[in-house]
Amino acid sequence: MCGIIIIHTMNLSGVDLNLLVVLEALLAERSVTRAARRVGLSQPATSHALARLRALLEDALLVRTPEGLRTTPRAEELRAPLATALEAVRRTLAGPAPFDARTSTRTFTLACADLAAFVLLPPLLARLAEAGPEVNVVLRPVAMAEVARQLGDGELDLFLGTADRAFDALHAQPLFRERFLTLLRKGHPATRRRLDLDAFCAVPHLLVAPRGTPGSYVDRRLAALGRSRRVVLTLPQFLVAPHVVAATDLAWVAPERMVQSYSGSLPVVARPVPLEVEGFTIVAYWHEREHKDAAHRWFRATLAALAREV
Repeated sequence: MCGIIIIHTMNLSGVDLNLLVVLEALLAERSVTRAARRVGLSQPATSHALARLRALLEDALLVRTPEGLRTTPRAEELRAPLATALEAVRRTLAGPAPFDARTSTRTFTLACADLAAFVLLPPLLARLAEAGPEVNVVLRPVAMAEVARQLGDGELDLFLGTADRAFDALHAQPLFRERFLTLLRKGHPATRRRLDLDAFCAVPHLLVAPRGTPGSYVDRRLAALGRSRRVVLTLPQFLVAPHVVAATDLAWVAPERMVQSYSGSLPVVARPVPLEVEGFTIVAYWHEREHKDAAHRWFRATLAALAREV
């Protein structure tokens, strides 16, 4: 440990730490020629490095004897701590170990729109049970104004939401595309004939507004046609909406995957939306700090694969 203490009390900015690699080779080979081959230097360069080491450590380190070069007691004191220090440096610079999902206990924290959670969480948890049985997932409420900061600070690993120009500085991967259908309860008067634009505007509506802002793309499209609808109920989340529709005369312009799921378990029916309504894409966002992390890359790839399947 003495050698390490001396080196650390020096101003390391003035020390060529490559000399330590040469010293390691010299101590192992006890030959300038063999040490030169080991570190990929010429013999004169290695001899020069030895001279610098002697001046730096104020010791001969290697002395010539009839049997060849022999290490001094000072050099022997340096052997073990030098090997430990260089091994630590090599491990540090070697990069992370390959990620093994089956033995990982990593927790991934997501902020996630209702629809993305509805579509992706069930198959994700099923996949993790097989591929990463000790991997955990935490969902946090979406606070749009904080998402970019939370990703940058490491509070979130991923945000799953719709495309947003505010996230241009983040990495993004589209996961799946969604389109809309009109959801009505079974037996609703509007289901007795084709749901045209007049009938669509005449029925009371439910609106899901995750960001809590009034209006929607549907209302803007209607306004462009000189039409409007009455929104009786506005909700911040998707999951309550189909149950409200099943028990009332409200119509809901709903994501198709959610409609398909609830059509089999609730007394509801789906109809096309009688005007051109643009769909949307669910996108995964993450920060540069996580971009090359092996565990994060595996988790993103798993989500992307599931999104392709659904």
